[in-house]
Amino acid sequence: MSNTNDVDVELASNSLEGKKILVGISGGIAVVDSVRLLRELRRHGAEPIVIMTQTSQEIISPLAIEWASQTPIITDWDYNMAQLGEVDGVLVCPATRYTIASHIHGIMDSPLQMALSASRGRGVPIMFVPSMHGSLSSDPITDDLCTELIDAGHHMLWGASEEGRRKQPDVGNIVAEFSHILNSQLEDRASVLVTLGATRSGIDSVRWVQNTSSGKTGWLVSDYLYRMGHKVKVVHGETKSPPPPFLKDNIYLSNPEEMLESLLTIAKSQNAPDSWIHCAAVLDYVTTEVSNEKVKSGNDNWSINLVPSKKHIEELRTFCKGAKRIGFKLESNFDDAQLLASASEMLYKYQLDGVVANHLESLKEITPRAFWVDKKGGVTPLLDNLALAMIIENQIRRT
Repeated sequence: MSNTNDVDVELASNSLEGKKILVGISGGIAVVDSVRLLRELRRHGAEPIVIMTQTSQEIISPLAIEWASQTPIITDWDYNMAQLGEVDGVLVCPATRYTIASHIHGIMDSPLQMALSASRGRGVPIMFVPSMHGSLSSDPITDDLCTELIDAGHHMLWGASEEGRRKQPDVGNIVAEFSHILNSQLEDRASVLVTLGATRSGIDSVRWVQNTSSGKTGWLVSDYLYRMGHKVKVVHGETKSPPPPFLKDNIYLSNPEEMLESLLTIAKSQNAPDSWIHCAAVLDYVTTEVSNEKVKSGNDNWSINLVPSKKHIEELRTFCKGAKRIGFKLESNFDDAQLLASASEMLYKYQLDGVVANHLESLKEITPRAFWVDKKGGVTPLLDNLALAMIIENQIRRT
């Protein structure tokens, strides 16, 4: 029997672990998503402190918010002035135009406005997530107010225009962006490039040779590194899922030769990354001839010539000196000793800082999920994807 109950959450990451987050909930129908938002914050380790405006309480009960946050809710003035306590970040979601305007002009007519003013005075990061009718969001005065917020050093996250409203983004995207803002202030954050997904080589106008990689692990690693405040760029091939919306700096190139050309351009640039995560499944063999037309069916045989392709990890080595580099090694029908020997060979051959070694069979929920092999000869079992992402994040931090 499980010991959990309906107030518990399953930890998704430690990106907000130990951080006290002031969550300001103002009026508007988007307030109904606050329960999901607060639980999502807790899934990433946050300790929420919640203030509700009077208008928000007319839409959703403070009891529901208290259940989601597992903390007493500040709903009115009291002698404790709990809203003035020190916090690591402030998230106003949803943020009405009145809330934004009042903050800009220093109007302290509610506990939330007093908390915002105090946080501004301390230099605490503040992110506003507006939600309002389309005509209000299109008002030039709204643009002026938002510009003033950004000029003051605050952050804003708008959602898409749908059904006559500027709706707030999905709570998962909100928490990801907020985590990135808070953690990007840490001094040891790095710029990192992640390659992921499958590559393909054409046969004719509709057929190709392709790896079976889903890109799932690469997206999970990229997601985590972004939440932890690192600057993340992704170059990806074919994947079974699209990029998360908060990972905006990504390039799609499924042809291994085109992908390598792009990577070499980035490596030779003045803004080359501090770290490289080589997670893409790059074809070992590519076709030599590609028909511009669809080859008609009906022939008894069709011979396709394959030749070895260039190893991305090898071709980039000369241009990544001084950068940290992590590779991935996947083997099938190997025992642990054979897998680790193969990973060690890869590590030393390409002068990597670490290798994530996988059994193909471990992708089917068999534990451990993978092994971390470092250049000192250390081997660490990684029980799940979070452990995998955490050890990579720890490795790429600037020293």
